[in-house]
Amino acid sequence: MALPVDLPPMAMTGRDGDAAGHGDTVARSNLPALIITVSLFFLWGMANNLNDILIAQFRKAFTLSDFGTSFVQQVFYLGYFLLAVPASMVMRRYGYKAAIVLGLTLYGTGALLFYPAAAASLYQLFLLGLFVIAAGLAFLETSANPLMGELGDPAGATRRLNWAQAANPLGAITGVLIGRFFILSGIEHDERALATMDAAARTAFYKAEVQAIAPPYVAIAIVVLLFAVAAALVRFPSGTPVRAEEGRGGRFVDVFRQPRLMGAVVAQFFYVGAQVGVWSYTIRYAQANVGLNERGGADALFFSLVLFAAGRFLGSALMGRAAPVKLLALFAGLSVLLTAVAAMLGGWPGLIALVAASFFMSIQFPTIFALGIEGLGPLRRAGASLIVMAIIGGAGLTALMGLVSDHAGITSAMLVPTVSFVVVTLFALMLGRRKEMN
Repeated sequence: MALPVDLPPMAMTGRDGDAAGHGDTVARSNLPALIITVSLFFLWGMANNLNDILIAQFRKAFTLSDFGTSFVQQVFYLGYFLLAVPASMVMRRYGYKAAIVLGLTLYGTGALLFYPAAAASLYQLFLLGLFVIAAGLAFLETSANPLMGELGDPAGATRRLNWAQAANPLGAITGVLIGRFFILSGIEHDERALATMDAAARTAFYKAEVQAIAPPYVAIAIVVLLFAVAAALVRFPSGTPVRAEEGRGGRFVDVFRQPRLMGAVVAQFFYVGAQVGVWSYTIRYAQANVGLNERGGADALFFSLVLFAAGRFLGSALMGRAAPVKLLALFAGLSVLLTAVAAMLGGWPGLIALVAASFFMSIQFPTIFALGIEGLGPLRRAGASLIVMAIIGGAGLTALMGLVSDHAGITSAMLVPTVSFVVVTLFALMLGRRKEMN
């Protein structure tokens, strides 16, 4: 999805980058870089939400527990965590282009690893491939989010980032559709049926389920590597040189003295943990609460992502009329309510509430991100890498949900995202109060 060259004038009501009357324009010379950058949001959205399909597929193909499947997200977000700061260093030293090309190359390489992983039927090799993909995405996210702020009027950075992030759920929807039609077979044998099969038939069943994963990932690898070539040929803004940043006090250690940024890091940890956990276990929740099969559960996840995309577009439009921090407080508060319903009621009401929560999750990541790096000046890139590191919440809280699910059921596990959204709501309320006082 490409952004228009000239976005409509802003009419925001908040402070610090939300002032009314600033046009949000993008120079035509930056248009190729803008198209590539927005495409990155699509590509990592696809990778992130294919994980939700993989969790269901690995659970069946390797006979894993819910905690066992959580290693998909654990290694994935560990890759983000470990590579975020190196990505920032590469970006600061060599610029946006180098970081983006390297990120796309790692993404494509990780996807190609799925071919030998499927041939060997090794869960651990799949996990290695996911780690390499995530390493690449760390470079892409660390680069693309602050880059959107440099591709136009700084006053419109929050709104422009939300528009760019609208490509993310479109990629997520594409990932789920790829998984539903090309990975999930719809064949689900219970333990009794498997027990009646001879060893050769069981082995053939498991092998077919594992091998179904490879072809879509090889195709994705080819597309991603073509994007790497395209990015290498496009001119990107160089940004502020490293020496100039250091001359104005832009040391990485200085980011830890920024209370707004540190609050955003905590909020992002809990938000990403909540989002990843909800989507990772939507299929399981649908199976356990209303008896849907894996493809029916994938349909519930698909509708969640459609609502997420709709919420992203509507939320981005509303930012022309209301302060982002107020919208964040509202959307996070409603997410608390809906996930609590899912945790307490279960059944169809719980599933409907869980799906509906995705609408209100829509603006939270980019808004927390933009509010966190707002006003950082030369610390913007270092601050961005710190917020990307907070994505490790997707590993920790998803693992916690898996443990709760194994011991108390998947319905009770939804209390983890409920508490997480409470943290995001408190961050927005406290930041909003601080803005009113200034």
